[in-house]
Amino acid sequence: MPPESPTHRILVVEDEALVAMLVEDALEDAGFGVIGPVRSVAQALEVLEAERPDAAVLDLNLAGENSVSVADALVALGIPFVVATGYGAAGLPAGHRGVPVLPKPYDPADLTAVLARLCEGRR
Repeated sequence: MPPESPTHRILVVEDEALVAMLVEDALEDAGFGVIGPVRSVAQALEVLEAERPDAAVLDLNLAGENSVSVADALVALGIPFVVATGYGAAGLPAGHRGVPVLPKPYDPADLTAVLARLCEGRR
């Protein structure tokens, strides 16, 4: 019997390879499909032009590059997202203060729980 297809597809925007792998594993273990991980703002924006994830995990600092433009694109497309950052909620730009934030390091179970809530009612 083929494996079940994932219920929701999550875009992972994370520049640290080890963190990205851990996030990918946690999401797949929880039954999510993973788009990416992508490591730069340009890559994330390219993916969003081609695909529509159900939600996203977004690191605000991608190798020194601010990813607010990705957050803006997600909002414009109506895609919910969680910010995973070492800066905490204080690092969020004013226009994104209502977005869920997971301060790094975080428990993968917390990430999957937030994403499950964000994906409720989608599809």
